[in-house]
Order: sequence, then structure tokens, then C-alpha cells
Amino acid sequence: MDKVVATAEEAVADTRDGATLAVGGFGLSGVPNVLIDELYELGVSGLKVVSNNCGAMDSGLAVLLSAGRISRVTGSYIGGNREFARQYLAGELDVEMIPQGTLAERLRAGGCGIPAFYTPAGVGTQVADGGLPWRYDGRGGVALASPPKEVREFDGTDYVLEHGIRTDFALVRAARGDRHGNLVFNKSSRNFNPLAAMAGKVTIAEVEELVEPGELDPDAVHLPGIFVQRVVPLTPEQAGEKRIERRTISAPPARGTTR
Repeated sequence: MDKVVATAEEAVADTRDGATLAVGGFGLSGVPNVLIDELYELGVSGLKVVSNNCGAMDSGLAVLLSAGRISRVTGSYIGGNREFARQYLAGELDVEMIPQGTLAERLRAGGCGIPAFYTPAGVGTQVADGGLPWRYDGRGGVALASPPKEVREFDGTDYVLEHGIRTDFALVRAARGDRHGNLVFNKSSRNFNPLAAMAGKVTIAEVEELVEPGELDPDAVHLPGIFVQRVVPLTPEQAGEKRIERRTISAPPARGTTR
């Protein structure tokens, strides 16, 4: 039952070229940066990533993306990641864009053993009808487009069939975790992390604080240990590294005025 692995290097050592990965995080929040950096050091390539986005600035999945280690991204947000956009438009990267709620449910469904489900999100658009560019040819044309999906009517409303997602591995980051793999996420880092963890056949969690079994209030556990196979405790320095993507400040009030 003790799932603790001594190092992140050991935790990802069996990852191979072409592996599928579900990765938690949103922007810079809740991103398993330590595990991602170890994948970079391992040198694996051709990775097929399922994540809300593909890293920001020079951290997270952007480390693997910039090194040309990712061949396909299934996600819902490109944002300000210019290298992501460049590779996509140049035909160097396959990209399946999915409505954010649908992506979350596809991960959850995969983890729950649900092969497919119907949702109204995307009906009447290329999400359902097909034709979304999955890969460009580098000259402005589309080399590979999404296929049409099954649409079915329930009680007078159309719904599109979406399939659950299962991946070879999942990488997540938690604020607290015990040796049995029970995890607690902090505030907004409880975004795609529990869902990504559920989708992985082998789920690896880096935890900022490792506690002993029984120390976590069962009512406070966000992800049961049944979904986690490996736990990597972070050092205080690793746990304390919290980057800010966009720092915004307000101008000081004019002299003699109050807020």
C-alpha cells in the first residue's frame, strides 16, 4: 500500500516514446512541473498529451513542446503559447481541440469505465459535424480534419456522442498526499488534476506535503488513492516554487484621495 517513490526520475523511468499522457493543471496552477522536467531529462519523444493547455511561458508542458517531444495534443486552450500555435500551423503537431467541459467529462468518464456519453456541447458546429483541423500541411491547407460524430435526439434535443479518454500515464500535482495515494488539491489547482488522475492507467502524483495514512480527513480527500499508483514527495524548494503568468498591479492612488 505504500506508493511512495523516492525520486521523480524513478517514478517516470518506464515512460516510453509514443506514450499517451493525461496531465493536470491550468495555466501555471497545479502543473506537475517536477515530473514533466524529469520526462524531459529522460529524453522520451512522440508523446501524445491530453491536457487543458500545453504549458505557459517556459514551464510545464511547454518544456517538452519546445523540445519537439510532443506529437499530439488533445486540449481546449492554446492561449498565449506562441510555440504551440507555431507548431500547429506549421503542421508539426496534431491538435484536437475540445470544449473545456467536454474534455473534463471525457477524462472523468474514462476513469470511471464509461466508454462514451452524449452531450449538447458542440452540436451544430464542426465539433459534431467534423472538419476541425487536426493537422495543417504547413502551407495553409488542412492535412487532417476531424471526422463527423454521431448525433442523437433525446426528448427533442440533439446530443453529440463523445468518447471517454484513457491514457498510459497521468501526471498530477497535489498540495497534500499520503502514502496510500489519497490526494488533496489546493484551491484552483483542483482543476483538471483529479480528472487527469482518473484517466491514467498509471497515475503519478507529485505532492507538496507527504503525510502518513490517517492524517487526512476522509471528508477532505479530493481523489481517493485507488486512482494513484505512485507518489513523489517534493522538496520544500520544489513545493515552494509558484510562478505567476501575468502579474497585474494597480496604480497608487493620487495624493489626497482614498479608496
